[in-house]
Formats: sequence, C-alpha cells, structure tokens
Amino acid sequence: MQNVRPKKHLGQHFLTDLSIAERIAQAVKGHGGIDCVLEIGPGMGVLTDFLLKNPMELYLIDIDSESIAYLNQKYPQLKEKIIEGDYLKEDFSSVLPDKYAIAGNFPYNISSQIFFRVLDERDKVTEVVCMLQKEVAERIASPKGSKAYGILSVLLQAYYDIEYLFTVPPGVFNPPPKVNSGVIRLIRNETEKLDCKEKLFFQVVKAGFGNRRKTLRNSLKSFQLPEDLKSHPLLDKRAEQLDVADFVFLTQQIEASRGNH
Repeated sequence: MQNVRPKKHLGQHFLTDLSIAERIAQAVKGHGGIDCVLEIGPGMGVLTDFLLKNPMELYLIDIDSESIAYLNQKYPQLKEKIIEGDYLKEDFSSVLPDKYAIAGNFPYNISSQIFFRVLDERDKVTEVVCMLQKEVAERIASPKGSKAYGILSVLLQAYYDIEYLFTVPPGVFNPPPKVNSGVIRLIRNETEKLDCKEKLFFQVVKAGFGNRRKTLRNSLKSFQLPEDLKSHPLLDKRAEQLDVADFVFLTQQIEASRGNH
C-alpha cells in the first residue's frame, strides 16, 4: 500500500507517534453509555488502529480521496463505515446512530469550524477527544478571566465540560507543524437547553467579544439595552470576565426588554 502524502491545502499533519495515538484513543470514554465513535480526518489510520481496540463501533470520515482509498485497503472490515466527505457538510442522520463521540487529529485550518458544527449537533455529540493547535485547545478549555478565553470557550462551555489533557510537540508529525498541539476532551453536560433564547445568546456572546477591549456596555449597544440594565455592574466588565451564567443573565434581560416593547 502506498503511503498517503500529507496535503498542505487540507492542513494535514499525520501523527507518527504511536504512544500519543494510544493516549488519545484511551481518552475516549463513551460518555453517556454511547457505543459509537466517528474519527474525523484519519489520514493513514495511526489513531484508528487504537480506536479499533475500544469496544465502540467506529466510523471514519475523510475529505481526502487518497486517504479514503488507503483506509479502504487497510480496514476492509469497516466497509461502508468509511465515509468520503466533509464533516462540516455531511448529513449523518442516515449513517450514524442517535448519539456518538468524535475523535481525531483535527486539521488546524478548520478546527474552529468543526466545533461550530459540534455545537449544531450538540444533542447528538456526547463527547469529543481531539488534538488541535495548542492555542485553540487552550482557548476552548480556558476559564473566564484568561486572555485565551473567547467566543468558542463560552459557547462550548455552555454545553460541555472541557478538560485540557496534554501537549504534543511538533516533532511527532509528518510534516511537523510550526506550533505545539494540545489534546482536549469535551463531555456533554446536563444542559439540554439554556434558560434563554439560544440564538440570541450566541449573538450576545459574539457581540461581547467583537471588541475585546470595550466594556460590555459599549459592545452590546446594538441590542438596545433596557435603561435599568445599563447601570448593572456586569456591563462595566469586558466579555472575557463573564462566564456562561453571566451571558445567560444578560440574554434574559435583553429578551425580557424586547418582550415589553
């Protein structure tokens, strides 16, 4: 079997270190009793080999036809569970069972987009164990008040408990990326729905971080804040100083004021 060439335009960096692949696979817990895992971007199957040792049913998705041809040869037993497609666009409702976990060494250039898709699928995705650029991994896992904390941190922490597991140096990849990578685990929390309009919550969070240096009083101006809210101490803060509950509170206030008009 011909080795697959890593393609720059797909952001591919193939993991070559087996012990790291094993640690990532072992971090997949099957939260909520689910027995199905989808690996995004398996490349040449370094992580796949270890995921196959888990008792869970494994599906693979890759956008790279060369990888798909390689994986079909390497894992004939997976057959129709090897999907050629783009995780960001694929409709999995007919392929995957109700709920599933995600694992993978995410391409750096689309890792944030993958997480926005996970948010859309949050009722189905019970767990994510992945490796991505360290900076993005830290951002997602960081608590309020840290410089790294941002839009994705708040939106994901609303629905997932997030742990930063370990850091991976560039030398264990082909080709080596220019930065360190980080492995994180997201576990779906108990929040089925937020206590506010979720679409408005997303808008408030995005606007809040739109200009990080401004106080929320300024960055949320476009929401026509009710007079009695304008003097609230939360609005003296910047977005990075607020946690999920604070953003839910602000969204509720904006929602209530709209209802009164």
